[in-house]
Amino acid sequence: MTQTRANLLLLFAGLIWGLGFVAQSTAMENIGPLTFIGLRFIVATAAVLPFALRETARASKPLTSSDYKAFAILGSMLFSGMVLQQTGLLTTSVTNAGFLTGLYVVLVPLLGVLLFSQWPHPVVWVSAVFSLTGIFLLSGGSLDGFSQGDWLMIAGAIFWALQGLFIARYALRIGRPITMACIQFAVVAVAGLAAALTFEQIEWHAIQAAAPEILFTGMFSSGVAFTLQAIGTRYTSAPQAAIFLSSEALFAALFGAILLGERLPVIGLAGCALIFLSMLMVEIVPRLRFNKTKTAFADSSD
Repeated sequence: MTQTRANLLLLFAGLIWGLGFVAQSTAMENIGPLTFIGLRFIVATAAVLPFALRETARASKPLTSSDYKAFAILGSMLFSGMVLQQTGLLTTSVTNAGFLTGLYVVLVPLLGVLLFSQWPHPVVWVSAVFSLTGIFLLSGGSLDGFSQGDWLMIAGAIFWALQGLFIARYALRIGRPITMACIQFAVVAVAGLAAALTFEQIEWHAIQAAAPEILFTGMFSSGVAFTLQAIGTRYTSAPQAAIFLSSEALFAALFGAILLGERLPVIGLAGCALIFLSMLMVEIVPRLRFNKTKTAFADSSD
């Protein structure tokens, strides 16, 4: 798979997340965050399992115990990010949630340098700032007073960034992205239901009321989008993946306009433009530099 196709997969994942953000928020009207997470990822595991089994049957070598351990670590990161984000939505505004979750765009290259000494192409830093600024403008260009939910969102962004970095490392080394996604989902489902049984009261009528959101986010926002993330990240860099996934905010605004009749102010349109520009920059600028180097090498060899 080419890097361009991988980035398009990540862009499509951002589209699905943007569409599912409303479902994720409205589910809290009927059900607790831990119960929602557990049930959502049961659906996601069931949706991806047949494809993971087919991938396993076609694999040239079996997974090792260290591979399963790596997948479980990714699942724990995903669970931590989901719990912090879902719980934070109870006590923060959608504006703050969208902007603060988008911090992972900057955190991915920063943590890549701190943890693995991986220095990205210089354009990634510029694009990350552009994307983060675009998310801020798309959210209205202002933040309400910080609450507990805001701090939970910031903590969640750290786990999203860590998950993105480690997915890039494991997906490239192990080469089983669908299986990796499926095991992640299973870990989150078990942990979510165990936590829900401990800390929340699970009621059948509440589950029925939230069933549309559970099914949609389980099948698409989790099952499809996170699997696309695992596949796409294998063929691109973690910082570029983070920037393309940040299109979630862009698509959330687009679907808000199409489905809910919402209209973006000028500042929101400027945010959309910045996010789109950041994606073009990370896709085009490194290629221009590569082509220039390739041309110079060809000229010197004549």
